[in-house]
Amino acid sequence: MKRDLVAECFRRWAEANPEPQGELNHRNPFELLIAVILSAQATDTGVNRATGPLFAVADTPQAMLNLGLDNLTEHIRRIGLYKTKAKHILATCQKLLSDFAGEVPKTRASLQTLPGVGRKTANVVLNIAFGQPTLAVDTHVFRVANRTGMGSGKTPLAVEEKLLKVVAGKYLDHAHHWLILHGRYTCTARAPKCANCLIADLCERHGL
Repeated sequence: MKRDLVAECFRRWAEANPEPQGELNHRNPFELLIAVILSAQATDTGVNRATGPLFAVADTPQAMLNLGLDNLTEHIRRIGLYKTKAKHILATCQKLLSDFAGEVPKTRASLQTLPGVGRKTANVVLNIAFGQPTLAVDTHVFRVANRTGMGSGKTPLAVEEKLLKVVAGKYLDHAHHWLILHGRYTCTARAPKCANCLIADLCERHGL
């Protein structure tokens, strides 16, 4: 998809939803970090159901460590891969305290030193918590980018790099959200809702 068509896609999304928001509940960068770690292979709804009670008793790295493995595991046991995630969260909290004075770091390189934090998680935190113009490529973004022709690629990193080349700077702050929401509610994996799609006339798949 040509750059001007990509710009038109984002123009329409921005007009329809000027201030898109992530759907993971959080009140600060630490809570967002934990929620994103938990969201791997899990729904935002399921994560929010767990983090509400969890963050009520542990909303800092030290409080999370004080909770301990057994109590943390009990809070998140309905989330996929909860045992591994619990260990990663506690190890991340320990590293936040030992290496970053208890604060969530503001660089991708530093974030990716935290257990359970990969490039996608780091990009989400940088974008949502700190307002950096990054593009986190999850399954929804990967699907939308490839299906529409906006940023074709065989890996999330390839898609991220292509999108960063074609998405105009003025849209980068919210591009991650618009793409995810479009993939979650319109350009779904099965039976995409093309009849209700704001960009159907621009989509390469739709034109086939």
